[in-house]
Amino acid sequence: MAHLAMRRPLAGLAVFAAAVAATAVIGSLSAASSAAEYEQLRTPSWAPPSWLFGPVWTALYVMIALSGWLFWKRHGASRELVLFAVQLVLNAAWTPLFFAAGRYGLALVDIIALLVSIIALIVLFGRKHRPAALLLVPYLAWVGFATALNASIVSLN
Repeated sequence: MAHLAMRRPLAGLAVFAAAVAATAVIGSLSAASSAAEYEQLRTPSWAPPSWLFGPVWTALYVMIALSGWLFWKRHGASRELVLFAVQLVLNAAWTPLFFAAGRYGLALVDIIALLVSIIALIVLFGRKHRPAALLLVPYLAWVGFATALNASIVSLN
């Protein structure tokens, strides 16, 4: 499969972009009224405004897709990409849990699992492809922040 990565790099990029886009679409479809709902929640004083989430996630999704693609381009289909897929599933699950279902505690469990999976992915990618790992660091920072925010919302609501 590594030879395929060398012959068809743009096709691989399209696959990673589509997988990450699917993650984003699942979130956006399940959060049609998320801005209004977010405004109704009791949040900590350090909570960002709702308009900030879209631009931040857009940039992060681009970096996530590039990270996976760069790793795949160098190493082909590998075990590390299973964890890449797992973190996408956990990412996609958070918004429906939090906004569509209103299950803030269950969303907190999900985002903690997501945080752990991102840490593990950075470690695994870092062993074989440092740039791919570094592209995930802003994602880790944002999800760490979002985990604290989620925990605060569980506590306050």
